[in-house]
Amino acid sequence: MREFVPREKPLIDADSHSEGFRHAREASRLALVEDYVELIADLIEDGNEARQVDIAARLGVAQPTVAKMLARLTAKGLISRKPYRGVFLTEAGREVAHQSRVRHQIVEGFLLSLGVSAETARRDAEGIEHYVSAETLKAFRRAMNKVR
Repeated sequence: MREFVPREKPLIDADSHSEGFRHAREASRLALVEDYVELIADLIEDGNEARQVDIAARLGVAQPTVAKMLARLTAKGLISRKPYRGVFLTEAGREVAHQSRVRHQIVEGFLLSLGVSAETARRDAEGIEHYVSAETLKAFRRAMNKVR
């Protein structure tokens, strides 16, 4: 059995504590939406249509899972779909994709600046990008600018 590791600092007040958990739950809720929208933008930018089959293959999920999420994204006004065609981003969808891509690039760049391998930095940034705050992103940028 592992030894219990005590806290280094006293427990913070309940309101501050719950705010951290609320932020993490909200980020978790939005992470999947952001991943889909960013991938759709990438597929379109790559010169292809963003088709349900391609989205499923790249996310490693079944097509019915993608179909459900595409219905959610349509309801949220982030994408539009045309029969027998691909998926298209709305203006709101393009903005979500842009913000997600910027966060991803900052996080990945910061990890690379720490000496993390390119593959690990890319993979880890996929998760971290959804949870990192604007304040932390600014700190990452400052740290990377000092290294250059």
